[in-house]
Amino acid sequence: MSLNNLEVWRKSVELAKKMYFITKDFPQSEIYGLTSQMRRASVSVASNIAEGRGRSTAKDFVHFLHLAQGSLYELSTQVVIAHEIGLLSKEHYEDVCDHIKSIESMIRGLIFRIRNEKK
Repeated sequence: MSLNNLEVWRKSVELAKKMYFITKDFPQSEIYGLTSQMRRASVSVASNIAEGRGRSTAKDFVHFLHLAQGSLYELSTQVVIAHEIGLLSKEHYEDVCDHIKSIESMIRGLIFRIRNEKK
């Protein structure tokens, strides 16, 4: 299974691109704050999925999928904060939250599938 065939990885790359696009309009004063944190967390999701896929065991892959989930939770919190302090419009907030929920569901499903393949 190559990365290009892994839908959850493709969606996580889309999320990272989306976060770069959205945060480019954040104030310059946030460049080392929420802008940087949101970009790093979103990139970390795709990166952990890729690193896990490149590992040699299913157990390692699942471990990195859990790390990707953690990065999603970080990003989710940062998105809430950005929205509540007025940096993120309602439209972008809802779009990003939907994207995060979709990826979270896909990761949970992939973890379940990997664990059941071993049985």
